[in-house]
Amino acid sequence: MGSTITETHLTQCELHAGGKKANPTVLAILLAISFSHLLNDTIQSLIPAIYPLLKTSFHLSFVQVGLITLAFQMTASILQPFVGLYTDRHPKPYSLAFGMGLTLGGLVLLSHATHYAMVVAAAALVGMGSSVFHPESSRVAYLASGGRTGFAQSLFQVGGNAGSSLGPLLAALIVVPHGQASVLWFALIALLGIGILAGVGGWYRRHLAERNARPESASPATTAFSRRVWVALVILGVLIFSKYFYLASLTNYYTFYLIHKFRLSVQGAQFHLFLFLFAVAVGTILGGPIGDRYGRKLVIWISILGVAPFTIALPHANLFWTGVLTVVIGVILASAFSAILVYAQELVPGKVGLIAGLFFGLAFGMAGIGSAILGELADRTSIEYVFHICSFLPLIGLLTAFLPNVRKV
Repeated sequence: MGSTITETHLTQCELHAGGKKANPTVLAILLAISFSHLLNDTIQSLIPAIYPLLKTSFHLSFVQVGLITLAFQMTASILQPFVGLYTDRHPKPYSLAFGMGLTLGGLVLLSHATHYAMVVAAAALVGMGSSVFHPESSRVAYLASGGRTGFAQSLFQVGGNAGSSLGPLLAALIVVPHGQASVLWFALIALLGIGILAGVGGWYRRHLAERNARPESASPATTAFSRRVWVALVILGVLIFSKYFYLASLTNYYTFYLIHKFRLSVQGAQFHLFLFLFAVAVGTILGGPIGDRYGRKLVIWISILGVAPFTIALPHANLFWTGVLTVVIGVILASAFSAILVYAQELVPGKVGLIAGLFFGLAFGMAGIGSAILGELADRTSIEYVFHICSFLPLIGLLTAFLPNVRKV
């Protein structure tokens, strides 16, 4: 195992930290792709933010609410690894703008939906947009990182998490007062994203042309998947399951939990959801740089297992401490994904798109499956019971002990 990880790590170092040949961090592109992620995930988070409205308008059960999320998450999760694998071999610089166009189509359909099947179809269309956006935008962040891969992924991720926190806030201010048709206003966000991503695609195309002009960079690195690398990837997948199943309980059902347990209004519950998702954004920006400096395994330890005392305490807290605990949980738990993703890319160099698509897809899939399962559980028991059961999921973080150490450059 030691030789496999060392060779993998050295190859990775040669790719992005080759002394004088290393490319500087392209901050403008990182900021553009992060802002595009903000726009993309603002739109995505709009759907769960208006679940209470949709539930009332279409007389939905919790299972049907969960199936809306499942439709979105599964189209994204199933397609993302294939998109990443294909674009590893055949990069498509302007596919980012195309993906945002699919999201735009989903928004238009959602704003005009007159029955449940149209809502599900709209969610699936937005998921297809995500399946294109995430692997390729993660690749752009990697290419623009200048070797600071943890920082680049965190900056990219924080845009998405900031967008996820803005969705419920904008839903509370726009959609709840003005109804389902006002969803169409969010099409302006998608149009802005298409414009920005077209510009990013131009940089991406020029970068590919320059890279292909250098013979030493013409062929991507390849890595044999040893048994221990496979085991490490499986463990990372289980940790993703733990993280995103728990996040599904908060992202999709936190508003229902607050309304049921503390009798908050829909708008009041959405503002609490905004605070949680904003905390997630803060945690995301911290995880990557800390991983660059102190090691990704340490970040994974702290972010998955370290959050357990707070999740276990949450179901027993009053309204004030519920708000405090969810902010702490958001900050700690969110630091994991960038560390997990870059750790996996260091294990398997030359497969940036495949790894990004696989782990984004797994994250989305776990969130979608978790949403459906937890919705069924809420219908059969209670929303409070769901939060009690989910509070123990971070204990799965103990599996981090079995991950190999990947040396820092």
